[in-house]
Amino acid sequence: MIGIKADLIDLDLPEVYYSIQDYESSTARWCPGCGDHAILTAVQKLCREEQLPPEKTVFVSGIGCSSRFPHYMKTYGFHGLHGRAFPVAEGVKFRRPDLDVFVITGDGDCCSIGAGHWVHALRYNMKMVALLFDNSIYGLTKKQTSPTSPLGTSSNTHPRGSVLPPMNPIQTTLGFTNVSFVAQTADWQPAHMYETIKKAHQHPGFAFVRILQRCPIWMKDGFCADVGNRDMLALLDHEDGIEVTDEVRNSFPTIIKHDPADINNARFYAELEDQVAIGLFYQDKNAPRYDLYGTSNLDMTNDERLAGLNAHLDRFAI
Repeated sequence: MIGIKADLIDLDLPEVYYSIQDYESSTARWCPGCGDHAILTAVQKLCREEQLPPEKTVFVSGIGCSSRFPHYMKTYGFHGLHGRAFPVAEGVKFRRPDLDVFVITGDGDCCSIGAGHWVHALRYNMKMVALLFDNSIYGLTKKQTSPTSPLGTSSNTHPRGSVLPPMNPIQTTLGFTNVSFVAQTADWQPAHMYETIKKAHQHPGFAFVRILQRCPIWMKDGFCADVGNRDMLALLDHEDGIEVTDEVRNSFPTIIKHDPADINNARFYAELEDQVAIGLFYQDKNAPRYDLYGTSNLDMTNDERLAGLNAHLDRFAI
């Protein structure tokens, strides 16, 4: 600056500032109109707003359309096996608690082949964010009935319509031991979706977020048909819930006052018949965390670890 001495300029600037471009990798190859695009944008915005270092951020996925997600983030990523995202993410977090870990999974990946891991991931309550992309169909393999497909859904596996009632991921999650954070949002509600993912990231434990997600190719009669129906969604509202502006709040004809500390009411609202509730169903910040158990020896040197291992092995010497 001309005429201003350098020592008079006091600017408190961060050493590094990450922009959206620092989190953007290759162009997403999802179908036009797929809700995954909106979710990707929300997550990249969260990374920028929270200034998460790309080299200390990890996205782990299983198999499915949603599981391409790590390829579209310029961070660390692990594209794993079908239904196996949770144990991989838990292994990462257990030994590297300094990393921000996100699990990306779909309704088939999580609620079917990965259901066993889903149960224990909630019970372990390790600090990470799990985003369930729920479009109620197997999309990557071209339209097979998934665990969350509505009754009567016509698919390649059930051409005359599915015969079993769908699983409710929110109600199911609320029944697991040591659950600590359960929320629901929709990809066509971008402001609410961003605030929900942000709240999940701030939670000190395992944060499970089900995202109602459109599939305009294989599930046109699903959530795609509900986007213009303002009466389809009901907003869960509370000072301890998802923060939204008055403008967003007033766009919902139905607002339900719900304290996320009340798990019984959470289960009731998870089963609404004529509407789908979005918001924070339940939160317990004091639930035990298994990842804290794994930090007990992280500060040990390699020599100390080797000495400890040899000491245990010496017990079996003859």
